[in-house]
Amino acid sequence: MPTFRVLLTRTAESMLAAIPDSRIRRVIARRIDALYNDPEIQGKPLLGALSGLRSLRAAGQRYRVLYRIERLQVTVAVVAIGIRKEGSVTDIYALASRLLRLGLLDTER
Repeated sequence: MPTFRVLLTRTAESMLAAIPDSRIRRVIARRIDALYNDPEIQGKPLLGALSGLRSLRAAGQRYRVLYRIERLQVTVAVVAIGIRKEGSVTDIYALASRLLRLGLLDTER
């Protein structure tokens, strides 16, 4: 199995930089680095509006890393990072859905 190239979109970079706790940022960065190998088995596929993306738990199960696997380019594109807070407008899945609907969830680096 080939090693994947992992890229963060501008949106994901901004979301990671906005996390105030540097320890949490480091934990999330390590989880992202692990996507170089076998990204298909690490996260779970998302459904509905976020179909085509996968979700990876990070930092004590509280944070999620949303990514897309681009098999032809052997690339993993991390598109969003945030807190899972079901029912909240700040929930990463709700935020990613809104950004996608508005055309603001960039998938390019």
